[in-house]
Amino acid sequence: MKHSIELRVSFLLPLAFSCLPCFFLLGACSFDYGAGESERSRPDIVMENIEYTRVRGGDILARFRGEHAERWESSQIMRITSFSFEQMEDKGQTVNVEGSAGAAEVQLESGDISLFDGVTIRIESEDVIINIDRIEWKDKTKTLSGGEEERVDIQRSDGTNFSGLGVFADIRNRTWSFSGGVEGTYVEEDEE
Repeated sequence: MKHSIELRVSFLLPLAFSCLPCFFLLGACSFDYGAGESERSRPDIVMENIEYTRVRGGDILARFRGEHAERWESSQIMRITSFSFEQMEDKGQTVNVEGSAGAAEVQLESGDISLFDGVTIRIESEDVIINIDRIEWKDKTKTLSGGEEERVDIQRSDGTNFSGLGVFADIRNRTWSFSGGVEGTYVEEDEE
């Protein structure tokens, strides 16, 4: 039997994730122009110690970093290890959302992103920290989801903490739901 719980949370992850497909990464690069069948499994571009900063109107919007990146032109996929990101606000003066993952895979054409190998996302404006092993961003629908059996832990500094299975977040509607196994503590502030 599936149980579902819904929470409303607003944050700016869509901006951070929508910036990823625009990767114009800086760092050490090597190019592979091989055309043989066996060469298809090898990346076309390999980059080390990459950093990308997205700027609009002179203001920093987001910053992405990775230790190692590989890009396949034919499938329009980029894989990044030791991935981290920051999303800025206040004209680039304040980090509002930051996160890290052991690795990321970016579908360059669709903007879909899979973060895995231990994902942590901190949302300063919402005082939320999300920990999960793997999570996927679907750019067209603006949704985040973990596998149905994937456990997610969510914490706030006020003592709120809970975990659940099968997280699904609809960013447009600002809703979260879980397929089951939700437990924890929700701290509600007294209104005076």
